[in-house]
Amino acid sequence: MNLPPRRGSVAAGHGERSDAVESRHRILAAARELFEKKGVDRVSMHEIGRRAGVGQGTLYRHFEHKGVLCSELLREKVEEFREEAGSGTEGEEALLGISWLLDRLALFNEENAPLLGAMRDASGGGRRMEMYKSSFYRWLRATVSALLLRGVEGGEIRPDLDADCVADFLLAALNVDLYLFQRRELGMDRARIAGALRLCLDGFRADG
Repeated sequence: MNLPPRRGSVAAGHGERSDAVESRHRILAAARELFEKKGVDRVSMHEIGRRAGVGQGTLYRHFEHKGVLCSELLREKVEEFREEAGSGTEGEEALLGISWLLDRLALFNEENAPLLGAMRDASGGGRRMEMYKSSFYRWLRATVSALLLRGVEGGEIRPDLDADCVADFLLAALNVDLYLFQRRELGMDRARIAGALRLCLDGFRADG
């Protein structure tokens, strides 16, 4: 997930900054309206620009592509997720904390699938690695890796575990495309997917 820095904060003049912020708000409001009415997949950037009343140059100066726009719409929800995760994993056993975090990530996929799917669609070609360089993924990876290392240091997790590699492995299991395939095509519910991940985590125990 790519959450870009907020734009419009370093414009040369106050009037320019105000205009940029207003344009940005109109674009986001237009996108929300169109997405709710037609669905994310059926709305083009050109249509969003027309509804917002901004030129294509202005639209793409604010949002390089549809994936960046969708990530901005998710910004508040991502920040809420991070705050909840910080309190939800604190003080828990490492593996319980990871299990809790992954379950919440599955729920996040469930609740935000259209926007997440559009972001994945935009990550083709030369942008294939973009999602892995995003601030949200880097935070997820660092959080899972830190919990794994805490478990190793505390004797809960086997000492030969490669925390950085395993963190990517666990997060890959909740890639939104795979998650939606399991949910919609295979008919698996969220509890079943989360339960399978818990079994994988049990295999990391030092006494497992």
